[in-house]
Order: sequence, then structure tokens, then C-alpha cells
Amino acid sequence: MDVNELFKRWRMFAVEDDDIAAELEEIVGNEDAIYERFYQELSFGTAGLRGILGAGTNRMNIYTVRRATQGFANYLLKKEENPTMAIAYDSRIKSDLFSKEAAQVLAANEIKVYLYPELMPTPMLSFAIRELGCSGGINITASHNPKEYNGYKAYLDDGCQIGEDAADEILSEIARLDPFDDISTMDFDEALEDGLISYITSDVTEKYFSLLADSVIDKDALGKNNVKIIYTPLCGAGNKPVRKLLKDCGFQLLSVVKSQEKPDGTFASCPYPNPEFTEALIPGIKMAKEEGAQMLIATDPDSDRLGVVLFDENGAEKKLTGNQVGILMCYYILNALKEKGTLPKRPVVIESIVSSPIIPKIVESFGGVCFKTLTGFKNICKKMAELEEKGLLSDFVFAFEESCGYLPVSFVRDKDGVASALLMSEMACHYKAEGKTLLDVLDEIYKRYGYHMEEGVSFEFKGVEEGRRLKALVEDLFKEPFEEIGGFKVSYHIDYKNSRILKDGKEEPFVFPKSNVLAFVFENNAMLTIRPSGTEPKLKAYIMTQGEDENGAKEISEAIKKGLNSIIFS
Repeated sequence: MDVNELFKRWRMFAVEDDDIAAELEEIVGNEDAIYERFYQELSFGTAGLRGILGAGTNRMNIYTVRRATQGFANYLLKKEENPTMAIAYDSRIKSDLFSKEAAQVLAANEIKVYLYPELMPTPMLSFAIRELGCSGGINITASHNPKEYNGYKAYLDDGCQIGEDAADEILSEIARLDPFDDISTMDFDEALEDGLISYITSDVTEKYFSLLADSVIDKDALGKNNVKIIYTPLCGAGNKPVRKLLKDCGFQLLSVVKSQEKPDGTFASCPYPNPEFTEALIPGIKMAKEEGAQMLIATDPDSDRLGVVLFDENGAEKKLTGNQVGILMCYYILNALKEKGTLPKRPVVIESIVSSPIIPKIVESFGGVCFKTLTGFKNICKKMAELEEKGLLSDFVFAFEESCGYLPVSFVRDKDGVASALLMSEMACHYKAEGKTLLDVLDEIYKRYGYHMEEGVSFEFKGVEEGRRLKALVEDLFKEPFEEIGGFKVSYHIDYKNSRILKDGKEEPFVFPKSNVLAFVFENNAMLTIRPSGTEPKLKAYIMTQGEDENGAKEISEAIKKGLNSIIFS
């Protein structure tokens, strides 16, 4: 069906949501606007769905949500007799509506649904799936994207986001469906009355909080209340859980940024609600300086990521990178468990291939092993599942990826901003009692293991034509990867897509899961890794350098970044 036929069909049948119906009428006669909304379907993959809110097959709306859910339902019903599902949602525009629409489709397919009664963090969905023994789950969120976006994350019974095989099978089910003729749905209140939809009860959330409280290593640290902390949920789902957890653990010196406290899908006070970006944290930084706080912590809208800003005795701020937070967490956990006498003989840490190379050095110095996975926490959690199958999950102590995602517990199978907020607070209090700041500890780590610097760069490709240019650029890079960037000679390339290492004009096999990722390893041990984003029209680049000090590592990083820019925009 071509674009114009799709548009006509949507005008005829997409009448249940007034916003969608109005938008369709507004673009009558606007060929570019119609094409942009209907030239493709939202991609369904291991990240589920993610897109701009609005009308059409290339937008997030009740019809794309229903169709995806019907496909997911068909997949589950082929796998087991009586599947059950858990559903959560965050503060984004129409998240609550989409969660109910998904629940109604599942209920109409006689799949029992457990729905959170209010917005909840992503990790609490992962926990609920496992705790309730569900076949899978759905979270309505676009994570840290701008306000125009929403999304749909799909999970299986292990509490982890779906992998490639499941995504392909679900996609094949979705592809068979007409969004208006082939979807089963039922009245929400009727489904509640019939018991096909139930709200998740407080005992599930209380168990999550209890397990997190038990995970605290230095249980006396938080009760000392010797560090002033500012917290911002960035208008998202973390507000109640983070505050409750810290209070339950005895911490009292927590203040919340008022302008970013309440759920707000417009994100008026943080237009790009990503804790990786300083711009989103400006109100929190201002408040921290005014109140003399030592640390600002921030969770993104679905509270699976954590951002951290530290303040010295003069109030000067230091925004930590995701890698630096992960480095501090990993080092603290290993040290604290060792001091307590509970460190496993062979502690296991898991990180993504684009995360800091200092982590394996730290882990190995404690007699442990660091496993590398592809980007995406689903891959980290897949490794956790492998450990569990081998009876080695008790050796697991920490997992992280550079994009502010951390997991210090094993009973959740996704990155956890709530658990991370607790851990970061514990660490600050623990080191304060020793007369140290977290910046002091970071310096200690660099002195012991060498100075490492990591930097992430994104190149955005907006619109249809730019999307095509991104695709062509990536294809060219894989065909003929550059031998020199920024004045530095490449020693070898790691081609994850074609499972090979390219060195001196020769190919060597490389055994690792395939992915659209290409790494450049330079003669000075620096590394540049590039990949197209799986959820946004972006090319992501990760630069990792080493030097005698910060300036040395930064000079190398800047030169590589400048060289990469010239390649992208040539």
C-alpha cells in the first residue's frame, strides 16, 4: 500500500484519538508531511519501538502501540498456554494512555495483565516480571529522548529486554497485522472487573525496596548523614522511589529540585531530559551551590540512568562522565566487599565494548574477571543469564555501560537508576567518613591504574535524506575503514559486523556476537568505536585515550574528534 493510500485509510479509521484525527486533517494536501508520517513503519527491534508522537505508521500513537502489542501477544500465545504480562509507564505524554491500550489488547487475547497503578521506573518493571513470574513485560517510555518522543520496550520472562531472535519473531507477527482490522481489544474497566487486568500491589514494590536496602555494603554510612545531596528526577518516574529508598536507609540530607520534581511530559525545565547532558542539570547545579551540597544526582524520565555532579569545598562543580561514575562504583564495591570479607574469590564485572578500558584493570587487581558485551543492557543481562545457568551468578558484583547505566544488584535485569542513586549516596557518605571526597578517590584510581579519558560524540541525521546519508556513510566505513584519523595511525580495525580483525592488509577471524560496530585501535593504544544508534537517527562515536595526565589524554581525544568530524562532514 503506497503512502497516499495509507493516509486515506488512516483518515477513515483513525478516529478514536482526537489528537490523531486532527493532525491527519491538518496535513491534507501537504505531501512532505504525509510522506514523513507514512513512508515507513516504526522499526521494531531489540529496543522495541521508539518514535515521535503523532499520526501515521512512522509515529507513536495508540494504533502503532495496539499493533505492536497484538504482535507480541501472538508471539507469546505460540510459546505457552497461559502467558501473563507486566506493564509499566513513565511520565511522558500519553504514556499512561498507551499502557492502558496495551493492557486492553493483551486482555482481549486472554493474557493476564499486571499493571502498575502509577508511573514507575524501568528497573521496577524488570523486577515485577521476575517477582510475579510473568512471561514478559512492556514499558511505555522513550527513556531520555526529547518530549516529542515516546516508546515501547518489550521484555521476556527473565526480566530482560528482548533479544534479536525474539524481536525478529515478534516483528514477523506484527508485519501480518492491519492496525485497524486485525487487532483485538476490550474495555479497560470490563477487563479489570473480569480479572484480566490487575494492578500490581504494594508488596511487590516493598520487596524491591527491601532487597535494595539489603544490598547496601556499608550500612552505617548512610545513617551518618554527613553529606548533603541534591536530587532531580528530571520530571520523571524516579521521584518517589529514590526519596523513599534513601529515607528508608536512614539518609536524611536529600533535597529535591522543585522545578524538576513533579512528572511532566513536556519537560519544561529540562527540554532534553538526559542526565548525561549538563544542560538538563543546570537547576540542580544552581541549587547545590546555594545549599552547599557535595553532590547532585539525577535520574532520567524512566529512572534507569543516573547522572552525577560533584562539588568541591569551594562549590566548583565537576560533571562526571558515565564511565567515571562506573569506575568509582566498581572500585568501591570491590574494595568494600573485600574489607567486609564478602568479596567472591573470582568477582565478576560486566561492561559494554564502548565502556572504559580501565575497568578490566581494576577488576583483575582484585582477582576477578571483566566480561565485555555489545552495547545495550540487554546484552549485559544476557551474560548475567549465562552466569546464572552455570551457577556463577553469586560471583557477580557489578555491571555498567558508559551511557550512565549501572546495575549493582542481580535481582533486576536492566540498568537501575534507583539502585545507583542509593549506591552513589552510600559511597559519598562512606568516603566522607574516611576524610575523602569522591574526586579524591577518582584521582587515587587514576594514579594506580593510569589516566584514562573517555568521550562520547553523536552526529545527528534528521529527515529522510539525512537518514539515507547516514546509511551510506556507515556502509562506506565498513567497506574501506580509514587507516589514519586525526594524525594517528590505526594499528588494526575490529569489524564486529563481519566478525573480523583487519591488520596489515590481512583478515583474522574475530569470535564475538555480530553488530553494526567498527572499532579503530591506534598505535598509541587509543581507540575509536563507531556505531549507528538503534533508536535514533544518529551515528555514535566513542573515543578512549590514555595519557600521563588529563591534558595528555585530552589532546589525543581532541585530535581524534577533529579528524572524525572532517570525515563525517567532508
